[in-house]
Amino acid sequence: MYILLRHIHLTTVALSVGLFILRGYWMVRKPVRLEQRCVKIVPHVVDTILLVSAIGLLFQIGQYPFVNHWLTAKVLGLVVYIVLGTIALKRGKTLTVRLAAFAGALITVAYIIAVARAHNPLPW
Repeated sequence: MYILLRHIHLTTVALSVGLFILRGYWMVRKPVRLEQRCVKIVPHVVDTILLVSAIGLLFQIGQYPFVNHWLTAKVLGLVVYIVLGTIALKRGKTLTVRLAAFAGALITVAYIIAVARAHNPLPW
């Protein structure tokens, strides 16, 4: 079960980040695409599967946020990523603000992935 959950988790991480990058590209080049119904629904479905698989993995490995520092760092990083992603794709008032938030979100994702790989809140 652990290996299946891990594969689902890693696949949905790749899909989630890929969809975020695609939506960031559309934000700059073709904003009308962001209004399509599937563009509004699919990322939420992918992110829900990602979150459910993450919770399943927590129980499988017996490590939990606010107990294990590396998982706490991932959860806090996720919160930062969500806030920056929302600013980048919806709430940023200017293109400059949106692009800065987009870059910050991608840096945050890189940090979350590094923490996950190293099992250390200071992966570099």
